[in-house]
Amino acid sequence: MKLDLHTHTTASDGSYTPNELVKTAISNNLKYLSITDHDNIEALEEISEIPDKLNFINGVEISAEFSKTLHILGYNFNKNNLKLNKKLNELQDYRKNRNHKMLANMKNRGFHITWEELKEEAKGEIVGRPHFASLMDKKGYVNSYQEAFDKYLKKGAPLYLNKKRLAPDTAIELILQSNGIPVMAHPYQTQLDEEDLESLIKKLRSYGLQGIEVFYSQHTDKQIEQYLKYAKKYELVITAGSDFHGTNKEYIELGMNVNREYIEPFLDRINK
Repeated sequence: MKLDLHTHTTASDGSYTPNELVKTAISNNLKYLSITDHDNIEALEEISEIPDKLNFINGVEISAEFSKTLHILGYNFNKNNLKLNKKLNELQDYRKNRNHKMLANMKNRGFHITWEELKEEAKGEIVGRPHFASLMDKKGYVNSYQEAFDKYLKKGAPLYLNKKRLAPDTAIELILQSNGIPVMAHPYQTQLDEEDLESLIKKLRSYGLQGIEVFYSQHTDKQIEQYLKYAKKYELVITAGSDFHGTNKEYIELGMNVNREYIEPFLDRINK
């Protein structure tokens, strides 16, 4: 089965608009698609039409507090849930304030970029570091998009400012109380060894975690085997996603081919 349950649009740090992503998913013969923008669900309101041939699942990717990287995916939630929308709006307000502070820091270093230029680059109000990097490249402040990240924008670099994250249990509870399915995204990004990763998964399970992203564009065969074992041991549904960002991450293609038997329990829960 060809599907993609982890994608990003211009509502966060992807290059495709929500409608462009839907059209591309159809042209790529995807059966299931979920848009999982960072800490917001604005893309869900922008989609004008979803053809019958494509099964669309509400999605979001919430950043959780962690020493390295921990993201919680949410699926099939009630997009009109007041508590969910309030918390996501708070995260976006914090992000906007951070972006203005980054602009001020950039100006002090001789990089002249305006908020209006950033919004135009982002095709909307949701601005992230990829948009800063793209403008720095276009204006000749760096030699490439990647250099902007490596030299100025990555964690620990001079222009990096942390964004607000939710505690892992809060992120999971937020998805659960909106009748959604919380799933651990790309486990390898935690950078934990097997023992510590399993301990983390066990803890997240106690908070209400219901799934794990076993199939991911950057996972090795060995990692997939390891995550399949955790899914079975802790009774977690299995998901698959590329983390597609369009031209912002050209090395990641939209869509993954996965044996239906792995995804069936997740789809069954979605269709209940």
